[in-house]
Amino acid sequence: MTTKAQTAGAIKPAQLKSGISPIMVLIAGWLVPGAGHLMLGKWVRAAILAVSILAMFAIGIALQGKVYVPNTGDPLDMLGFAGDLGSGLVYGLARMFGWGAANVQIATADYGTKFIVVAGLLNIVAAVDAHSLAIGRKRS
Repeated sequence: MTTKAQTAGAIKPAQLKSGISPIMVLIAGWLVPGAGHLMLGKWVRAAILAVSILAMFAIGIALQGKVYVPNTGDPLDMLGFAGDLGSGLVYGLARMFGWGAANVQIATADYGTKFIVVAGLLNIVAAVDAHSLAIGRKRS
């Protein structure tokens, strides 16, 4: 049984304030880095995340990092693909334009590959954070 005092201090989900579905916040945050936070009105956090994730992905491509493709072979390649896929539409652009498709031939390319994977993982964490804000599980 809850009292009026308990319900008055409860966290209200962003969905109730803005009419935005938390699932849409999650999906938008995954597809476009920072978009989930942008939908919630967290402009500064959205900008920081977008710049960070896109810069990490671009640095990885500039270092001639590998963009993983789906396969059923090596388990580490499958994990790399899952990390890359976390970048959302940026991963799709990389595949469409052939970025990161060349064989790794220089030592810095391995660092580039890690930058690309970590950018995707950071984007997943950011999308889940936006979802947590949207459902009221986390305060800003």
